[in-house]
Amino acid sequence: MNRCLWALHSANEEHYHDHEWGVPVHDDRLLFEFLVLEGAQAGLSWSTILNKREGYRKAFDNFAVEKVAHYDDNKINQLLANPEIIRNKLKITAAITNARAFIKVQEEFGSFDGYIWRFVDGKPLQNSWQHHHELPASTHTSDLMSRDLKKRGFKFVGSVICYAHMQATGMVNDHTVDCFRYGQVKQLAET
Repeated sequence: MNRCLWALHSANEEHYHDHEWGVPVHDDRLLFEFLVLEGAQAGLSWSTILNKREGYRKAFDNFAVEKVAHYDDNKINQLLANPEIIRNKLKITAAITNARAFIKVQEEFGSFDGYIWRFVDGKPLQNSWQHHHELPASTHTSDLMSRDLKKRGFKFVGSVICYAHMQATGMVNDHTVDCFRYGQVKQLAET
């Protein structure tokens, strides 16, 4: 059974690849979780973040956006002392800033899902990469998404982070064509 090359290094990566990566996400809580995790990944490997994912869920109240939006200096200090997450003050405060911006987007569009999926016209983009090295780090779509998110006050949402978010939440199918998940994820997009 072939998998994408990036998923062959650990059991965590393999499980994430086999069950989540590229699967369309329309749940606002999970979209917020991926937004925080992708921002935390900046400059680090995805496997580092996957290994700390449960720690993030505990530390950030299971990504309840309303709770995160109200974090104060005491909570920030608790998070900075928590070894189960990336203890970077800029990334932690960005998660709080992003929670507040996320809520404004929900108010404007009815849901974050309704907003973010507009960038792909509500339907996952289907790529057909032969080799892992063909996958782009960013695209014109992720550039547009990044610009719009920044305009709305989001932090740690550069084009590369936005593209990783698109991959994680199934806005784009970037499984290579020889990967067993390629066809399965493509079918999910058609339902």
